[in-house]
Amino acid sequence: MKKVLLIAGLFLMSLTYSNSSTAQGCVETTSSDGPQLVGYIQPQFNYYYFGDDANGNAIKPSTFEFLRARFGVVGSIPYDISYYVMAELSPVSGGPQLLDAYISYAPIGKYMKISIGQFKSPFSLELNTPCHALNTINRSTVVNNLASPFRDMGLMLLGAFGKDRDIISYKVAVLNGTGINVLDDNANKEIAGRVVYSPFEWINIGASGRTGLIGKILDADGTVKSVTRYAGDLTLDYKSLKFQGEYIYGITVGEVATGGGCGGKSTLVTEPVFKSSGFWVAAMYMFPINLQPIVKYEAYDPDGATYSYQGVGQNYTLNTLTMGVNYFLNDWTRVQANYVYNIEGKSNGI
Repeated sequence: MKKVLLIAGLFLMSLTYSNSSTAQGCVETTSSDGPQLVGYIQPQFNYYYFGDDANGNAIKPSTFEFLRARFGVVGSIPYDISYYVMAELSPVSGGPQLLDAYISYAPIGKYMKISIGQFKSPFSLELNTPCHALNTINRSTVVNNLASPFRDMGLMLLGAFGKDRDIISYKVAVLNGTGINVLDDNANKEIAGRVVYSPFEWINIGASGRTGLIGKILDADGTVKSVTRYAGDLTLDYKSLKFQGEYIYGITVGEVATGGGCGGKSTLVTEPVFKSSGFWVAAMYMFPINLQPIVKYEAYDPDGATYSYQGVGQNYTLNTLTMGVNYFLNDWTRVQANYVYNIEGKSNGI
């Protein structure tokens, strides 16, 4: 069983010249005063310990990096039109590239908004939490793998109901299913949706789903590859104490198997079916001095499918414990430090 240790420190600066709204997992304008500049940067330092090599020497690389460096423009056009454009400039995150670009029309206020363009998929609690508002530096492994692609082009309908606060909110989208900045080359589309119920101000119960066909390439028997995902989440935010958790289950049919032998899925199977799943839970407490300790535990079982972690392909189960602290310098700037401990095990006999 391989053990991996990661220590990371992050300084996060959020430069937003408007109030933050996370209806689409982004920073959005809340006024009609024309274009506004928004952005945030995440310079950080990573220190890793990956055990010892064959010669007994410790493997412990370290690096400074810009995890994210984003800049964009948001605005409103009286009376019901808004727009949002955000670019990623950090080469670490694949930049420079266009992240989000969509225009929205809200004919009946918050009850219904129609957005078209490129935006985050309406799936998963953690995915739809803006990067600058994440409680830990990194998203969970299960979210990185089963909620991808994070962004896509399509049409989304979203809104909320409730007089004094949002009791029920919803999002449903028709997407290319090809991912960020990639045009579709076939008639297949992906459907994704998310609904959140808030019976009390301090509790949110969410459910998400997505399903679709992958590309126009057929398997040997003429069957189109497909993906199906389900997720459920819970948030309890009472006074200074906050608890969050999420479970995701995914079925992927028709992927090319990378295993075979040793109990793995045979590469000779025409339609291997991977039933991957995982969860994460986190608890945090905000002290009056703007200090917020956090503990997070996550687990991911790829069912023998290969996935990427820290840029390395693997097919192990992964259990991760994160202990960290967030210190808020002001409403726009915070310092994060995370200690991450990983334990890897067998998946589907591999």
